[in-house]
Parts: sequence; structure tokens; C-alpha cells
Amino acid sequence: MDYKEEQQNEIDALDSIYCGEMLISGSDPYYQFEIPVKSDEFDSVQHDIGLSCCLKFEYVEKYPDDPPIVEIEDVVGFEEQEEELKEYLIQQAQDNVGMVMIFTLVSAAQEWLNNYSDSEKQRKIDDDDKRREKEMEAELKRFEGTKVTVESFLRWKFNFEEDMGVLKKRNEEEKNKKLTGRELFMTDKSLNESDLKFLEEGDSVKVDESLFEEIDDLDIGDAGSSDDS
Repeated sequence: MDYKEEQQNEIDALDSIYCGEMLISGSDPYYQFEIPVKSDEFDSVQHDIGLSCCLKFEYVEKYPDDPPIVEIEDVVGFEEQEEELKEYLIQQAQDNVGMVMIFTLVSAAQEWLNNYSDSEKQRKIDDDDKRREKEMEAELKRFEGTKVTVESFLRWKFNFEEDMGVLKKRNEEEKNKKLTGRELFMTDKSLNESDLKFLEEGDSVKVDESLFEEIDDLDIGDAGSSDDS
């Protein structure tokens, strides 16, 4: 095979296909050239829309029986996936060894860009849908409140009563129920101090003396004699 002739024929064909886009940077000892690749929706003004890059090729001595050297430059929109595209193109080159393949590689790169662009757009749509769904769920919870179960109610009741001191008071009441009157008197200082407080207030006790006069009129001695008889 005349490799030089095969390479020259491909360069002429590529120049016709990518007229005005392909740039030949050298031919010694072998052709070096670059071809820009863009996704279908790429906007040269708004670089945040679509993907693009520049594919740089260099023939080797026995191309196309050996694959060409492939480099990727001027990446827009998929910087973190640049190496992934390069590995994909190298694999495509290996699969096409023995045939001129530059057009095939450029087409494969453009297809890869379109597929990646579509997957990224779908991912953004899915992320937006999930975000809106979470926002709707949060908004609904504001109106619906939290669903109450027996367990959640008992847990809330315990925490509420503990915060309000109800449990402590209830425990004290249960304890007091089991105490005798004397034990209750000894443990409850308020009962012990109530009489002292009453006396300290200085209020006089009024006595109805007429009650004692009626007692004097009773014949207590006679009542005792009659009982003995």
C-alpha cells in the first residue's frame, strides 16, 4: 500500500467536506490538521448552550493500517468529560484500522457530543422536577402538619408533661397517697407551720361564756348517784 498517496487522497476529500473549517497546520513528515466539532444546538455567541471542541489529528507512517494520533483542544461545555471522549475516539480508531477513518472519527465525536448534551439536558430536567417535588412536599406539610400515631402522641405527651412539671407533681401525689396522716404531717412542712402561722397572726379567739353557764345548771352529781343505784 502507498501510505503517502492514501493519506493525500483523504486530505483532499476532507478539505472538500469541511471546506473553510479544516485547518492544515503541517505536512512534514506527515499531515497535521484540525477539525472543529459541535453539538447540534451549539451557539457560538452563547457558549453556555451546546458543546464544542477541536479535534487535532496527525498521520503516522503506516496510516491507515495504524491509527492516527488524536488530541482534543478548546473544549467547551464538557471539560470534565474530555478524557472520556478521547478514549472513545481511540477505541473507534482501533475498530477502523485498515480504512481511512478521519470522517468516521469526526462523525463519532459529533454523535458523542449530541448524546452527552441530551443526557445533561435530561439530567437538569430531572433535577428540576425533584427540586419542585420536594418544595411541594414541604409546602403541603405546612398545611397538613405531621401525621399523629399512638407512639408519636405518647412521646409528645411525655415530653410535654415533663417540660411542664406535670410528671414530677404526679409522682409526688402518688407518693403522698401512700403516707399515713402522721407521715404526711411530718413530710409536709406547710401543715406543720400552719398552726404557728395562725397563732402568729395575733387574732384573738372568742369564747361564748353562756355555754359554760348552762353547764353549771346541770346536776352532774345526781346523775352519777342515780347511775350507781
